Amino acid sequence: MRINETDGVSASSKHLVFAYYVTGHGFGHATRVVEVVRNLISAGHDVHVVTGAPDFVFTSEIQSPRLFIRKVLLDCGAVQADALTVDRLASLEKYSETAVAPRKSILKDEVEWLNSIKADLVVSDVVPVACRAAADAGIRSVCVTNFSWDFIYAEYVMAAGHHHRSIVWQIAEDYSHCEFLIRLPGYCPMPAFRDVIDVPLVVRRLHKSRKEVRKELGIEDDVKLLILNFGGQPAGWKLKEEYLPSGWKCLVCGASDSQLPPNFIKLPKDAYTPDFMAASDCMLGKIGYGTVSEALAYKLPFVFVRRDYFNEEPFLRNMLEFYQGGVEMIRRDLLTGHWKPYLERAISLKPCYEGGINGGEVAAHILQETAIGKNYASDKLSGARRLRDAIIFGYELQRVPGRDVSIPEWYQTAEDELGLSASRSPPCTPEGDSTVKLSTEDFEIFHGDCQGLPDTMSFLKSLVELDIIKDSDRTPEKFQMRERKAAAGLFNWEEEIFVARAPGRLDVMGGIADYSGSLVLQMPIREACHVAVQKISPSKQRLWKHALARHNDKGQGPMPVLQIVSYGSELSNRGPTFDMDLSDFMDEGKPMSYEKAKKYFDTNPSQKWAAYVAGTILVLMTELGVRFEDSISMLVSSAVPEGKGVSSSASVEVASMSAIAAAHGLNIHPRDLALLCQKVENHIVGAPCGVMDQMASACGEANKLLAMVCQPAELLGVVEIPSHIRFWGIDSGIRHSVGGADYGSVRAGAFMGQKMIKSTASGMLPQSLPSSNGINNIEPEVDGVELVEAEASLDYLCNLSPHRFEALYAKNIPESIVGEEFSKNYGDHNDPVTVIDPKRTYFVRAPVCHPIYENFRVKAFKALLTAAASDDQLTSLGELLYQCHYSYSACGLGSDGTDRLVQLVQEIQHSKVSKSKDGTLFGAKITGGGSGGTICVIGRNSLRSSEQVLEIQQRYKDATGYLPLIIEGSSPGAGKFGHLRIRRRSVSLKPNQ
Repeated sequence: MRINETDGVSASSKHLVFAYYVTGHGFGHATRVVEVVRNLISAGHDVHVVTGAPDFVFTSEIQSPRLFIRKVLLDCGAVQADALTVDRLASLEKYSETAVAPRKSILKDEVEWLNSIKADLVVSDVVPVACRAAADAGIRSVCVTNFSWDFIYAEYVMAAGHHHRSIVWQIAEDYSHCEFLIRLPGYCPMPAFRDVIDVPLVVRRLHKSRKEVRKELGIEDDVKLLILNFGGQPAGWKLKEEYLPSGWKCLVCGASDSQLPPNFIKLPKDAYTPDFMAASDCMLGKIGYGTVSEALAYKLPFVFVRRDYFNEEPFLRNMLEFYQGGVEMIRRDLLTGHWKPYLERAISLKPCYEGGINGGEVAAHILQETAIGKNYASDKLSGARRLRDAIIFGYELQRVPGRDVSIPEWYQTAEDELGLSASRSPPCTPEGDSTVKLSTEDFEIFHGDCQGLPDTMSFLKSLVELDIIKDSDRTPEKFQMRERKAAAGLFNWEEEIFVARAPGRLDVMGGIADYSGSLVLQMPIREACHVAVQKISPSKQRLWKHALARHNDKGQGPMPVLQIVSYGSELSNRGPTFDMDLSDFMDEGKPMSYEKAKKYFDTNPSQKWAAYVAGTILVLMTELGVRFEDSISMLVSSAVPEGKGVSSSASVEVASMSAIAAAHGLNIHPRDLALLCQKVENHIVGAPCGVMDQMASACGEANKLLAMVCQPAELLGVVEIPSHIRFWGIDSGIRHSVGGADYGSVRAGAFMGQKMIKSTASGMLPQSLPSSNGINNIEPEVDGVELVEAEASLDYLCNLSPHRFEALYAKNIPESIVGEEFSKNYGDHNDPVTVIDPKRTYFVRAPVCHPIYENFRVKAFKALLTAAASDDQLTSLGELLYQCHYSYSACGLGSDGTDRLVQLVQEIQHSKVSKSKDGTLFGAKITGGGSGGTICVIGRNSLRSSEQVLEIQQRYKDATGYLPLIIEGSSPGAGKFGHLRIRRRSVSLKPNQ
């Protein structure tokens, strides 16, 4: 339901009392609440505001005895380390301390208070416990917001390694008690609310005209005025006079007490910001509902810098850019004062928002009518059904164990409601379709072959389309993805471009045992990452304006610059572009250390993705001594789904390094390239992965399994997949990350156990030496000195056979151990990519058992693939997958979603129908790093098998509300694909070419 206009909030014949709860996150919520409250009070009602915000936020706009302010903080929002950085773990801990631990007393106090003021309606923006307190008091409640805290905290829980997960379920359940949601523009998915009413922007009214404000400030009309609106300055930041272009002045909100340069003007803390915004020519700040809504309302161009880890931002950013009101500034340029190109771009914009700005009035009318008794909500179903609707399955969290959940349909399509769907590389379309046919008049291909791959043809087509986007006059659409605009000016079409392709992989067997030296079997999948690279003279490179301004400020001539555009960023908080001077990689004449590089990319989390791409350049410099004298332009377009456990990061690394190597004439063997890419992920990105992902992406072959012993990377060649066997991947919808806390702790536990085994074996050695009478004193259960000596210097855990482990070492491996105790007894665990936390408890027995037995399972699996075709063969292969799956769970790397999918495979496998028709599915397992992601399914290569996989997909959706992605098919690795060397055919060749 959408309500755009009302006749105002007419005075009601009934005097009403509203309790209005305001979240403790910043001032933005309080400022928009002001406008709704003002309209309610104007209609003759009493409003009790429950808030932690300063009184002046309300009293500067509302002077009325009907306004009552109660200073109570019932949630904490997102805890910010500084003006631009959210501390995710601290946010969860603070919320637990503020709202979870004292929950019982909060509910008791709020119910008593609501009854004492005789509240007619509870309004929340958007305090979860307020809805539950209202329900307990028997009072209706309504939420007014553009986001909810269950959505925001979901990603924080994943980053915290699943700690505090119950917080999100509790918040969602609290919201489910709400009558309905008054939804503001720029909203996020909010599945906890069944009924939704959309209203226009809520914007504070202006008190003074632009002319009046400028006159009071003593600023002439011809002076360009910037308002700096960060709600506090980033840590350690000092403003300088040269940050502003000549003839500009800047108003600073929330400035510290330090003295400002003469062209900066400090505003009082209680300044009424809307008046100053409307008097300015553009604004520089961070995105929030208040800043975006008021910038759109006053048609004020907004130069914004991304905040880290605040999931509301992408939706507001897209709304801002849809109405041509936003320019993104790179954080590095904010802090170093390279503002000029952004400000000049901003004042050239013509913001075009023409929608309503009376959302406060509309919302107040709805609240008044609801309090009187009008029913805006649809007929409610049972309370149990409402609770089921409240549980979030998508957006990274697992379902409640043992309970089916149902998600409202609008939630699944919420990302598309503004017409803004996530941008990926152009989808593959059926062969024969004109959209995938490579037109010979588009490119001259000097080297390489598309190999009939539709996604490669489609990628080349997308390069051609960039030339159209480049000229904005030829693109009539009001809104374009910024990543496409940035890519349009990336390449010089007179120069050659090199294209590489690297697929993701399906982990058939081996998984996390790779870091323990296991045999692994990996299948390259159909989905792949394409990277286009242009090596070009700095004098010919088309620099983005801010990069050009940076060079001009330094007084430098053309210098080698790296510019990267990454597709697929628009609905994440990932910046679509990255640039740096290649000289930044040098430190006193030599390549910077990997540790320094990691810190460099960690500085701005919205651009941390660039570590996967740019990191390949530093690794080539460090490991191979390559020096880059020319500029580099890169376009990254990946169809490998992120966070699904199918090696999206490895495909980006391998494709990036392959394209860079080709452009610079480097002939690197695929195996060596994979090892170099692993260094990128381990040391520059900081993810403790093994090497199998990069090996599969670089060395794999289509429709074959790559066999490799990870010690560290001994390739055994490929294993043919028998024609009667097929593999599928089914995505659980639960985001996977090898950088997550669970994966790292399991890996550390395995290395701890390896150190314990070596210590135990070393303790046996003195008893294994011959005595003076020549009799061997070795204990009876020890088979020989040589074996024990080998185990005392065990290089890889997988070199220990299961029977030796059970006979000699299993009894000495504890279930778990505290990091401090381990370090005291054993010293270092000898893993170069994980660090032991002294206070953390690590599971050890399960992480040790898994790789020892997994290595045996993989060997058996490989041998069975070459056996005669039979049901026994398929059953045995499937059983090995099942055993691997439950071993992951024992390590703590399972997930409810992947368990459900494996259970569905078992139900179909053991159903009467399957048994009567010679069954078609035989086994399944979680893949990769675990903790969500994708399962691998093995079955008979038949139409019936594909139908059963689709049946699992639908049954999973019915149970969870999430339609899984099915991964099927295979494609060549980067080594087999090679590279393309191309140039636009429309550009005439030089005589010597």
